[in-house]
This record gives sequence, C-alpha cells and structure tokens, in this order.
Amino acid sequence: MFVRRFTVASAIVALVGAGLTAATPQAQAATTVPRFDHIVLVMFENKSTSQITSSSAPYFTSLAAQGAKFTQSYAITHPSQPNYIALFSGSTQGVTDDNCPKTFSANNVGAQLIGAGLSFNGYSESMPSDGYTGCSSGTYRRKHNSWVDFSHVPAASNLTYAAFPTDYTTLPTVAFVSPDMCNDMHDCSVATGDSWLRTHLDSYAQWAKTHNSLLIVTFDEDNWLSLNHIYTAFVGAHVTAGSYSSKITHYTVLRTIETAYGLPALGGAANVSPITYVWS
Repeated sequence: MFVRRFTVASAIVALVGAGLTAATPQAQAATTVPRFDHIVLVMFENKSTSQITSSSAPYFTSLAAQGAKFTQSYAITHPSQPNYIALFSGSTQGVTDDNCPKTFSANNVGAQLIGAGLSFNGYSESMPSDGYTGCSSGTYRRKHNSWVDFSHVPAASNLTYAAFPTDYTTLPTVAFVSPDMCNDMHDCSVATGDSWLRTHLDSYAQWAKTHNSLLIVTFDEDNWLSLNHIYTAFVGAHVTAGSYSSKITHYTVLRTIETAYGLPALGGAANVSPITYVWS
C-alpha cells in the first residue's frame, strides 16, 4: 500500500516539475499538422473572447470543450476587412478600412490550394448570387468575403451559403464560411450567432470528428475593448481536447492550414509557427 502511494505521489511531482498538471491536454508529440480531407473555417464578428461565455453563447462554449480552445488568440488589426484579408493572404494588403471594393493580384490560400490540385470555396450567407462582386446586398457585405477580392481565385469559388453541401464528403478541401451581418453577431446578438452556429454547423463538427476533417471557429476582431483578444476553437479529427495558452493570431491559423497541405507560408504566416501541439 505504501509503495502505491509513493508511486502516485512521485508521478504528480514529476508532472508539476515539468510544468504540467493532470488537466493539461497532451498531444502525442505531433511534429506537423494532419492532412485533413476537409477544413471548414467560419468567421464571426466584433466580439471579444470575454463576451463568448457559457451564459451568452452556450453552444460556442460546448464546442470549445469538444476540441482545442485557444485562450490567447488575437486578431491582427481593426477594423473588420483587413483581418479577413490577412487570414486569407498573410497580409492586410495595405487595407486599413472597410471601404469597397478591393481587388488584389497577391497570392492567397485559395489560389494556393487550387494551384496544388486541391480545392477551395467560400460560402457567403445572404449573397444574392454565386460569383457576386457587389459591395452589399441586404445583410451581405463584401468586406466579410475576402476571396472575392483576389483575382487569382475563380468566380466559381465564390458561392452563396445556400450552396454549402449537406453531403460533407462533397466539400472542397478548404471552405471559408461567412454568415450574414445578423448571424455573424455584427448587427445582432451573441445569442443569435450562437444559435446560427449550432443550427448550421454542429452536424459538420460531429461528422468531422470521425471523417478526418476539421472545423475552425474564430472572429475577425474584438469590440475594441480587449486588445483584440478573440475566441478561436478547433474541433474535429485528431484534436486533443483542452485549453491551450500559446499565443496565436490569424496568421497562425493560416500557417496551420497551409502546413496541413504542404503549401508555402504566405506573408505574415511565414513569421509564425503552425499549430502542432493540439493533435493526437
């Protein structure tokens, strides 16, 4: 009996000495990012991580508990538009406002994927038609649709959210999803966005866990009150659930997606490391 007590105590001392606790999530010494069959990234609007709580956003909270929650995740700048562009291309491309339109010839993750023989689609809720290039329509805003700004991304990759497949095996390699101005929390409540995410993407999140796929949920920026500290979570296959305190940004997320498919790091993504410590 004494031997067993000593063994357990020694193990605890060893963990503490290594800076770990039994509650610390531990990946199995991953050295790279899994090559997922599908990645879906959805971006919400203008809320700090302190606003995404168990009372205001129960589904966001539940989702984070199912995967990797990044407690030190930060946007790049203000306002909205340059953050969308940065996550897509590794640079704000000099954009400092939400004015429309913007058109760039710079490389980006959509063009990278297509050039590598993979696939990319962006899905925008409330956009009036596939391939639309207008600045706004109803509750759709082009400033939240970064892929339409790049000449190297074909019009066929700029789709309405109505085209998002229910048969997830038919998804492109990487899909970016932009809810409309209400459902992304820009004009409506946190509860509205929470309900939208649960209704529209929970089935994909659960499917992804057993189909070598990943859901990334993040925000463009905060509410200007918390140093651009935002909610980010990864849910899906190979993810070791837990909270992770290493600092990440939109460039880190881009670098992680690029690394999953062996793509060169673009711009600011080349100055950060991909996330390798959450995979089992």
